[in-house]
Amino acid sequence: MAMASLQSSLTSLSISSSSFLGQRLPLSFPPPPVSVNSADKPCLVVAKLKHWERKKCKPNSLPLLHKMHVKVGDTVKVIAGRDKGKIGEISKIFRHNSTVVVKEINLKTKHVKSREEGEPGQIVKIEAPIHSSNVMLYSKDQEVTSRVGHKVLDDGTRVRFLIKTGEIVDSTENWKKLKESKEKTEVAAAS
Repeated sequence: MAMASLQSSLTSLSISSSSFLGQRLPLSFPPPPVSVNSADKPCLVVAKLKHWERKKCKPNSLPLLHKMHVKVGDTVKVIAGRDKGKIGEISKIFRHNSTVVVKEINLKTKHVKSREEGEPGQIVKIEAPIHSSNVMLYSKDQEVTSRVGHKVLDDGTRVRFLIKTGEIVDSTENWKKLKESKEKTEVAAAS
């Protein structure tokens, strides 16, 4: 009887040694970000939401998105922080925490490990987000910052304009230029 129980425990031991719990799983990590060193190439590395940050949600579990006074492609001037006084163009918007990424502003250094054995690691400059309250729309023509206003034109389109100068920010030409530049960067990133 004791021999049978010993034999059954050995067979159960051999089954448990080949079970899932004793094996290591191959971990697949996302590839490290692409480094961009020259100013003429667009920065492909963006600081993302950290895994411990939580998005505030509505009762239907959709993220709470904030209304913002700026859009992608707007020229803005930084009015607070380390880069105060610098002028740049908005390249990305995060509406859940009201932050924007401005080209060549708020650069942070990121240390990237090497992907392969022979390849050395790199120190990459990435554009980190700035809170939208720290940027203000900027008029290139008159070189002045201004708050944004909204008005309806005669043809029924609702546009944004600069309060100080009366200059219309939203125009079809601006959006066409923005779409063309976006397509060019996507083609460049793909090749």
